[in-house]
Amino acid sequence: MPNKNPSYHRTHLFGKWYRSERNSAGEVLTEYAEILADGRYEFTFIQHDDHGTVSEQTVESGDWGLVGDIHFTICKSEFVNDEHYAADLTHEDNYQAYRVLTLNSQIFEYQHILSNEVFILRRVIDNIGLS
Repeated sequence: MPNKNPSYHRTHLFGKWYRSERNSAGEVLTEYAEILADGRYEFTFIQHDDHGTVSEQTVESGDWGLVGDIHFTICKSEFVNDEHYAADLTHEDNYQAYRVLTLNSQIFEYQHILSNEVFILRRVIDNIGLS
């Protein structure tokens, strides 16, 4: 009988990731994620047009974890267009949980527990060189 709740290794999440998609208004939303071994994260969300003109940029930082196939984040701070906001840790929107669908060296696919929205991040390759 297959394991219905696989367990993933948290080390697979360490590093830099990205995704890019078009929203209903036709703008592009690009996310860059840095997930650190010490349980901290920084997510940068950039909303821009096809020419690269930025309409909004948000940088969120906080803590993350992975237990079995559940990935969670706790937002502690946000910069929205260079304006700093400390997160209200009593507000439930600063706590998010996701079911991991795929996690390997190149792809991190996960689904929000409440909204069922699916996100797919791809690993950023830091060093491209000829060997």
